[in-house]
Amino acid sequence: MATASSLRAAAPSTAPCAALRSTSTAAARSVRVAPAPAARAGRGRLVARAAAKADAPSSAAASKSDGHEVLLFEALREALIEEMKLDPTVCVFGEDVGHYGGSYKVTKGLADMFGDLRVLDTPIAENSFTGMGVGAGMKGLRPVVEGMNMGFLLLAYNQISNNCGMLHYTSGGQFKIPLVIRGPGGVGRQLGAEHSQRLESYFQSIPGLQMVACSTPYNAKGLMKAAIRSENPVVLFEHVLLYNLKEKIPNEEYVLCLEEAEMVRPGEHVTILTYSRMRYHVMQAAKTLVNKGYDPEVIDIRSLKPFDLHTIGNSIKKTHRVLIVEECMRTGGIGASLRSAIIDNFWDYLDAPIMCLSSQDVPTPYASTLEDATVVQPAQIVAAVEQICQ
Repeated sequence: MATASSLRAAAPSTAPCAALRSTSTAAARSVRVAPAPAARAGRGRLVARAAAKADAPSSAAASKSDGHEVLLFEALREALIEEMKLDPTVCVFGEDVGHYGGSYKVTKGLADMFGDLRVLDTPIAENSFTGMGVGAGMKGLRPVVEGMNMGFLLLAYNQISNNCGMLHYTSGGQFKIPLVIRGPGGVGRQLGAEHSQRLESYFQSIPGLQMVACSTPYNAKGLMKAAIRSENPVVLFEHVLLYNLKEKIPNEEYVLCLEEAEMVRPGEHVTILTYSRMRYHVMQAAKTLVNKGYDPEVIDIRSLKPFDLHTIGNSIKKTHRVLIVEECMRTGGIGASLRSAIIDNFWDYLDAPIMCLSSQDVPTPYASTLEDATVVQPAQIVAAVEQICQ
């Protein structure tokens, strides 16, 4: 069984979100405990795991003896159960999320625990049940909408863009849309082009929408809980190949910041920015790079919108070189936006051109060898770092 704990390193020594937790601005809504019913009172304590010092494990409690091991899909399930117990307005919509337990078992057993109305099986109609989630959020509920596959949510693009992302603004602030949209995506194992979509690039330009990508059981649970408590619509990207990652997580409640990156490996020579599945390709490459005398700093950006430019900038000021590694498409992808943000904000600190390794701009082939060829591999990361550091 693959484990995530061995790939985790130090968290940022400063927490960009920490100062926001005591404010009431719109930006702060996404990181503080939402105004809660009595059932939540006294129990919604925000644990600032991401503010741990750089010499401590980023999961903070991963080494505690009272933690428990879970797979990534089980961590997501734990987050849903905890939030649904704390807040009766939290509900789940989607295809087969009820008694079947979801296509990857994230909602297994929830229908028995909370009933068919709070865990609602829907028809195969993404536009309809996503729109229903938007309406439920407007009326005071906190829906979690599951896409059986993220590629299917293209059918609900109008609801996500024109409704979900904009209604708070177009209603003059009369409505909030505390909605979470989540589901599996990314290049799997011979799932074909239509089931291997990476929708980050599709959704990043939608005003009012936040996006996060989980990569370990620890951050999957913490980000899910934060997304549910947010007053803003949040898209949580889960990679289809990471659901069976195993890691020890704390028994006590914790919530992560939606707008904060994670320092996976401190280093001196080059900053490698990545997220989701590519985190593990980067860490494989890092072992080779260390053996060759390089000291890469690896950051899992986690927040795809907005970027944590505080953590990213501090790293660039130290290393002066940047490599972006993503599974998203090269044209118009997250890497392109991140490169632009770095040039705008940290140009004077760069000693070499920014390099970006992305997936090929082609439909994902079914044949496994061709499928692998479209995605960035560790050997390409090693070669890129060697080029940057010449």
